[in-house]
Amino acid sequence: MDAVLELRDVHTFIGSFHILKGVSFAVEEGSLTALLGRNGAGKTTTLRTIMGLWPAVRGSIRFLGEELRGRPTYEIAALGIGYVPEHRAIFRSLTVEENLRLAERRRGDLARKADWIFHLFPDLKGNLKKPAGLLSGGQQQMLAIARALVPDNRILLIDEPSEGLAPMLVEQVMATIHRLREEMPILLVEQNFYAIHHLADRYILMEDGRVVRSGPMTELLMDREGLQRYLGVMA
Repeated sequence: MDAVLELRDVHTFIGSFHILKGVSFAVEEGSLTALLGRNGAGKTTTLRTIMGLWPAVRGSIRFLGEELRGRPTYEIAALGIGYVPEHRAIFRSLTVEENLRLAERRRGDLARKADWIFHLFPDLKGNLKKPAGLLSGGQQQMLAIARALVPDNRILLIDEPSEGLAPMLVEQVMATIHRLREEMPILLVEQNFYAIHHLADRYILMEDGRVVRSGPMTELLMDREGLQRYLGVMA
């Protein structure tokens, strides 16, 4: 398959701390790729570096053949990258509808996508006029993902969608992500390995700011020693 997003030897510093140390991987068309690793491995930094929020000091980040490194975040997003950050980052004082409208790149984006979005997230349709801060945690996560679907994006970067959610809500959110993978490739950071191991086609495993392994998820599932060593989980 063709690579939609490709990182080559990417290095990122936060202050004086060298966080990403030569990260290289590709996300292929039609795939759901899980970016895995323990806390502090560099997963969130990788997504934020792709988006230009923490600029790479060295290396290449290419999306559909275009170099992203050095571009401002708004230009990167406008190329067709939907970003769902950790902690959701919704505007709590604005209504659900206002949060969605803010994501429009062109007038009428929401109207064109409304039927599809509300089919995926029926709870949002009934709460359009409600302040987003009054939604449940699961509904807020759904809003954060829905917001990334309003414009015409070619890939989704989703950071820790299960964080703080009850198990039943985690299942609902993951089921929706599973449906979305039929529409576009997804790069998913998730600490809860059991929530995503059956969804992802491929995995990228990070440790101390480096990619230590990658490949088909089926391969990782058969490696009990590797799961214990890098993730602290048992298959």
